[in-house]
Amino acid sequence: MQLSAKELRENRELAFQKTHHQKLPLLNALKQYGEKDIAAFDVPGHKRGVGVKVLRDYFGTELMKLDVNSLPLLDNVSNPKGVIAASQALLADAYQSDAAFFMTNGTTSAIHCMLMSVLKPGDKVLLPRNIHKSALNGLILCGAIPVYLPTEFRSKEGISANVDPQEIKKALMSDEEIKAVFLLNPTYYGFVTDLKTIITISHERNVLVLVDEAHGAHFPFHEGLPPSAMELGADISCVSLHKTGGALTQASAMLVNSSRVDVMKVQQVINMLQSTSASYLLMGSLDGARQNLVLHGNKRLSHVINLSHYAREQLNQIPGIQTIQPQDSKRPFDVTKLGIHVAGLGMTGFEVYDLLWKEFSIQLEMADLNNVLAIISLGDSKRNIERLIEAFRLLSKRYTKAKTSHLIPTRQIEPEVKLSPRDAYFSEKELVLLEESSGKISGESILAYPPGGPIIAPGELITNEVIRTLKQLIKSGAFLTDQTDKNLDHILVIK
Repeated sequence: MQLSAKELRENRELAFQKTHHQKLPLLNALKQYGEKDIAAFDVPGHKRGVGVKVLRDYFGTELMKLDVNSLPLLDNVSNPKGVIAASQALLADAYQSDAAFFMTNGTTSAIHCMLMSVLKPGDKVLLPRNIHKSALNGLILCGAIPVYLPTEFRSKEGISANVDPQEIKKALMSDEEIKAVFLLNPTYYGFVTDLKTIITISHERNVLVLVDEAHGAHFPFHEGLPPSAMELGADISCVSLHKTGGALTQASAMLVNSSRVDVMKVQQVINMLQSTSASYLLMGSLDGARQNLVLHGNKRLSHVINLSHYAREQLNQIPGIQTIQPQDSKRPFDVTKLGIHVAGLGMTGFEVYDLLWKEFSIQLEMADLNNVLAIISLGDSKRNIERLIEAFRLLSKRYTKAKTSHLIPTRQIEPEVKLSPRDAYFSEKELVLLEESSGKISGESILAYPPGGPIIAPGELITNEVIRTLKQLIKSGAFLTDQTDKNLDHILVIK
């Protein structure tokens, strides 16, 4: 039985009447449990930290008491009827969605569940190339066939930006078999797509819109940020509250806002792919993060946005670097993603990333060939922003005179799909020398992480350009993952 959007809203409103955003249904239940004098004969085996002193010493007794299993007092995420149900209803309200599901294996698992919930083997899905590897692996799980979209490519920085709604319209008009559009919004560097137009175009053709909103968990809580996928009417989105919402690492949520989606099927898929021993520490952190975002997010995010504007203003005055932002200043953009183009320093992004850590104890989010990325979020301070600015001033003085600018040319690879990711995954394979692999079909994914987008994926034709790109990334110090041969002398191909 499929619940209507109206019934979901009514269920959510009922839960909301019993509690409100100042309340912490799950977190308070955990606190009550932790305060009880319990003779524990269930799992986990550390028995509230008593059995493993090193964990108690490092994590603290109070935290260990809250690492518990599913109990009547604490509800069960596989069939929530109590405090988890109430907490999820509050989260749905916070994100203007009809339903919300706690995910304890990150947005990676949420994306797998999203794709499995609405696509079946042979279905076509329209998506950009700059997807996270979780989307590619989700296609292997569900058996859907990717139809890749061109994206705006910023050749100066060597990064993908937006998807043009007209490209989506053109693709949907030329292929009526496409069942869903999958989008990344925002990108790692903060670029957002015109979701409103894309949703209108897609829904006119009865095509679902699925959004990987991992880096946009903060969007609904400040008017100075881009609108969220749920607000604009997307069918499903996945948000990483641990990334920019303040929850613990791996704590994520899947949001449903559509009469086109069977919510019971979504729960079934989650129960199939998510652990039956979901972490209450992670779920409790989702409850607390939601309360904090609703009650204090606007004020805190105003501070975050001001810090970001200040950092951009100061960094853009430093020779050799420039912050990344849209050419059109009126275009929506996530300013909390502080991308910095560093080619003018005469170094790669990877070298700058390493230097900032080794010499200044500054930990950045990621690097690529020509850029680095700092994420400014709820816990940042003016002091740390000043440290970042001063470090770049020192690097500029040291390197802009010693080295010449060396922008590494990059271009977006447009893959030729020969087999579906699922068919390629289950095909017989063999290792061949990377040098001799041109013209063969890849049997594995190879990606630079972060951000985690595939350079080559199972079922795609290996070209000389792919080989050159992989060699360039290795030479420049990129961290490549998922390949069989860790040194990448060989690559796995279809026999």
